[in-house]
Amino acid sequence: MFNFCSLYSGSSGNCLFVESQNTKILVDAGESAKKITTALSSIDVSPESIDAILVTHEHSDHVKGLGTFSKKYNIPVYANAKTWDAMLEQSNKISEDNIKKFTIEENFEIGDLKIHPFKIPHDAANPCGFNIFHDDDKISVATDIGHITSNIAHKLEESKFLLLEANYDPDVLKCSPYPYLLKQRIAGPNGHLPNVDAGKTISFLMKSGLSQVMLGHLSKENNFPELAYKTVVETLMENKSDCSKIKISVANRYNPSPIIKVS
Repeated sequence: MFNFCSLYSGSSGNCLFVESQNTKILVDAGESAKKITTALSSIDVSPESIDAILVTHEHSDHVKGLGTFSKKYNIPVYANAKTWDAMLEQSNKISEDNIKKFTIEENFEIGDLKIHPFKIPHDAANPCGFNIFHDDDKISVATDIGHITSNIAHKLEESKFLLLEANYDPDVLKCSPYPYLLKQRIAGPNGHLPNVDAGKTISFLMKSGLSQVMLGHLSKENNFPELAYKTVVETLMENKSDCSKIKISVANRYNPSPIIKVS
């Protein structure tokens, strides 16, 4: 058994759930501890059963409930050293025994899951994405990406399932009420990934066996689920990818997704 569920995904909060037969983990805790507990309950998972929380980076939409959730349920939290230093408000709530540090590009294990963190370009202290392995299967999580690098593309190859950022549409962003500097930050090389780049990335990864993808971390103001989906499908067609060979879904901002059964 190797399952994935997006509990929350969007510019307002992110929390993802991955489980095997023997191990249950969260990736990020960017909603309140109460909301995370409610979301887990809705998929019949007890918060006490969570073995660990992985942290991609320190921005509030990824760590808002981290300290409280870890403290309440005595859950170990894994982040790299620079990220720990950048989220003191959260780390001060977490017991010393539950502060775990990893190094980007070095594997570590939680139960029967193998984790590989990889570097991503984003305006945070030391942000990363994750490859999560169980037996011969691979799930990847890649959001908050200013642009796709060759290293990221390589790290995502051979994933059976991928949660990939499709944050904004450039035309919608241009017309949004955001200040000019914020628009520049979002569209910059250390900002977020637009829909069309998500489509190009998916097209490339289908060549190495990607069969399921969930578009995540959509901007509330600069994107729409229907637009993200439509743009990705059109991009796949433009790149002559067979859309019948991949299942595409869009993560819900406020509610858990259906459980994705990877194996």
